[in-house]
Amino acid sequence: MNSLPTTTTTPTTLASFPLHTISVLVRNQPGVLVRVALVFARRGYNIESLVVSGDPVNADFSRMTITCSGDPETLEQIIKQVAKLVDVVHAIDHTGQAVVETEIALIKIKASLDERTVILQTAEHYKAKVVDCSASSLILQVTGASEKLDSFITLLRPFGVVELVRSGKILMTRGPEAT
Repeated sequence: MNSLPTTTTTPTTLASFPLHTISVLVRNQPGVLVRVALVFARRGYNIESLVVSGDPVNADFSRMTITCSGDPETLEQIIKQVAKLVDVVHAIDHTGQAVVETEIALIKIKASLDERTVILQTAEHYKAKVVDCSASSLILQVTGASEKLDSFITLLRPFGVVELVRSGKILMTRGPEAT
């Protein structure tokens, strides 16, 4: 009886890779966002969050902040390809750099009158603000690091999260140089 040797391999999951945050400075032109996103898609990379904002100082430019996870070698190739695109000024992976980063979330939760004290105490601990209040629900706004938002949302889930919107991460490098 011939038996083939068996080897076990553990599949690589996206959860095993660190989260990367990339900033891309682009010229405000139609189709730039699609071209950048296609570079990620062609390499099988999933974009976890994407924030695009115009430059208030120079309306000709916008900054994209892209959060994703995956194989670091592939990500390096993606960044090089993105940097070569027409209308891309530069693309930088900020993983491991000294940065200031934040995110915002709006969370609508069911809130009966007898639960509000606990909810509001939790919100105060996380420095969240009540931005809307009705007889049966609250909308809370919280800002901070992604981990802080994750923790806050986890504590609110037992009350019944009706709706949740997160902005995605934005960042700026520390020091005098532009991001």
